[in-house]
Amino acid sequence: MESCKPTNIPIAHGEKLTRNEDVEKIDERSYKSLVRCLLYLTASRLDIMFVASLLSRFMHCCNVNHLKATKRVLRYIKGTLDHGVKFMRTEKIKLLRYSDSDWVGSSEDIKSTSNYFFTLGSSVFCWSLKKQETVSQKTAEAEYVKAATVINQAIWLRKLLNDLNLKKEEATKFKCDN
Repeated sequence: MESCKPTNIPIAHGEKLTRNEDVEKIDERSYKSLVRCLLYLTASRLDIMFVASLLSRFMHCCNVNHLKATKRVLRYIKGTLDHGVKFMRTEKIKLLRYSDSDWVGSSEDIKSTSNYFFTLGSSVFCWSLKKQETVSQKTAEAEYVKAATVINQAIWLRKLLNDLNLKKEEATKFKCDN
């Protein structure tokens, strides 16, 4: 992959990976090793968290399509090696939360995937990406389920910050795509 052509997005728009039994199987050991490396990399590269989590769902039934998607992530990493997170000094530390969800992200069990992250000052310090436990009938319902989860996390983080003598009087801002 050293001489591969870089790309600017980690997964093709609208690509849905499935456990298709009709597609040619590949060596599970090499696929698992590659996905584990991507999962390890998510500790410092939040931008690949979604796709690494998605690819990890197919470790036991990997095929050529999954390998192609994994190689695309490697091409993305190659194209974004110079990207990074800039930490800046801030006078006022604010707790912000960002979130998103996709409706029926998994075509196999028709569950939505939700993600969120919190920043404190200029640092991301708390994040999550996982499938929702329930099946949503509408996109608004998927967003509502995600919002409820994020609000519970925000309440817990505010209590934690209070215990650390960083009490926040102002409301925690919630930024999402809706």
